[in-house]
Amino acid sequence: MSLALRWYPPAWVQIKTREKTIYLDPSYLKKYFKDHPTAREYSNWPDEVDGLPDDLEKADIILVTHHHKDHVKKVTVDRISGPDTLIMAPGRVEKALGNRVRVVAPGDELELDEVKIKVVPAYNTPEGSSTRKFHKLGEGVGYLLEIEGHVIYHAGDTDLIPEMDGLGPVDVAFLPIGGTYTMNVEEAAQAALRIQPSLVVPIHHLQADPQDLQVELRGGGMKVRVLRTGELLMIGE
Repeated sequence: MSLALRWYPPAWVQIKTREKTIYLDPSYLKKYFKDHPTAREYSNWPDEVDGLPDDLEKADIILVTHHHKDHVKKVTVDRISGPDTLIMAPGRVEKALGNRVRVVAPGDELELDEVKIKVVPAYNTPEGSSTRKFHKLGEGVGYLLEIEGHVIYHAGDTDLIPEMDGLGPVDVAFLPIGGTYTMNVEEAAQAALRIQPSLVVPIHHLQADPQDLQVELRGGGMKVRVLRTGELLMIGE
């Protein structure tokens, strides 16, 4: 079966099946959506800015990798949530979203109808290429999702870590490349070569050029797709 994927800055991913809509790290930040054709704001400073692309569907599942506001924002989660939306996140996200969060940690696994979710580690390392070590071991996570025969990996904010060697087969890997709080382009390329996904999508760009990841992985046996904000990516057609 096919999946419809979209990316929104900095690390927000939408996954759609025939039955479910899943979001990872939804957080509206005005600077990232200034050129998006359907984004509009519903509130203004000093209130928390609430603006989203108009065509976003309500979520069945929301997965949050960690508590930083560029990865989770209550006003964003409120707008895309319905009464039955399941929200999964590490414990520190409860401060932002309250007790509606189902707290998860690396090693947790959950199966919801056709969606299997595995929680995996994500963190900065002393030797990693990130220059600001804000993501401590145990505070953030990544996710592996198995959906209708496809495996999607969202790495969260992380450096290259040993746990990436044990992820198993991956069809699409969303990897950060920003280099300040996460892996840089070169380290993301090393991660991709370890994981060996069929397709790599760079996220959390900051000042990095995602096209550079294509250059780094040229000849590595995998495809790299650089997405524009909100661009549709179909998998399995």
